[in-house]
Amino acid sequence: HAYQILKTGGLKEENIVVFMYDDIAGNPENPRPGVIINHPKGGDVYAGVPKDYTGDDVNVNNFVAALLGDRSRLTGTGSGKVILSGPNDHVFVYYADHGGPGILGMPNGEFLYAKQLVQTLEKKYSGGAGYKSLVIYVESCEAGTIFDGLLPRDIAVYATTASNSTEFSYAAYCPDDDEPSEFHTCLGDLYSVAWMEDSETHNLRVESLKEQLERVRNRTGTHSHVMEYGDLDISAQKVHAFMGTNPANDNITVADLRVQPSAERELPRDTMARRAEEDRRFDLISSFLLGSEKGHALTAGRLAGQPLVDDWRCLETMVSSYEDHCGPLSTYGRKYLRVLASVCNAGIPEEVMAKAASQLCW
Repeated sequence: HAYQILKTGGLKEENIVVFMYDDIAGNPENPRPGVIINHPKGGDVYAGVPKDYTGDDVNVNNFVAALLGDRSRLTGTGSGKVILSGPNDHVFVYYADHGGPGILGMPNGEFLYAKQLVQTLEKKYSGGAGYKSLVIYVESCEAGTIFDGLLPRDIAVYATTASNSTEFSYAAYCPDDDEPSEFHTCLGDLYSVAWMEDSETHNLRVESLKEQLERVRNRTGTHSHVMEYGDLDISAQKVHAFMGTNPANDNITVADLRVQPSAERELPRDTMARRAEEDRRFDLISSFLLGSEKGHALTAGRLAGQPLVDDWRCLETMVSSYEDHCGPLSTYGRKYLRVLASVCNAGIPEEVMAKAASQLCW
């Protein structure tokens, strides 16, 4: 859908790079084979979308390479398209995936760590050589941890997120809405639905990024707190500088939404059992390494403006240590990255964490 908005807005094909796992349109559970919708009465948003990077080519390395405009770093069989922006260009990035404290997910199970993303943006800026201004919209749970206390205000980046540092983002157009009866899943995410439908129903030559942010906030209501970070002066710029605009926008009626946390679904018993096991493991890790009372205080979240963790290399090491002994973190289990961040902030050595994980996951 984001691609369709940019294309209709007049952006040139060579300036749009699409990463998508591409497992929806042809999925046997899709009641409309070859079609993707994200609105109960919406049309097909899949038709015509370029498949620049799909499947295993959707990974951290290729995303960073494409953003930096560095074809030499690309791997796999993607199109090779990258963002070759310069000092007079405006860049728009939309990222949607599962997330957790300090990380954005990738379909292959990799994590894009907050520090890595911010360092990539700093490198892209390169004193103003890489772009004039860059706007990034992030849809994930606990997305505030990606930028809070990390994103500088002097690299011309304006970021908004679907959620703050401690909460879920929410799904939208869920079962029991006006959703077509053959679908048994949510069709979109609330923050994403809000900004996309706003872009389709307003004159983006007139609407500012700040005005869009406020409309998105009003649409999400109290479900999650849409946040903004970075160079807030950029929010005064008009949306069309980043997305283009379609002068023939129709005044589409915005449907009422039934929402639910994007991490919440009706789950089979075996999934519930796996989640209970992850809960048990991290409860024990927290108690063993941090102490029950201290652990609760440390994992409750840091003050606004503080990054999730002081040493991001430590966090990556702790995650690797846990996964080496206990297997990959599930989408559900990613919320416990906050526990591992607290272990780092408490100065606990990696070998102590490794020993604890080995005893829990023998």
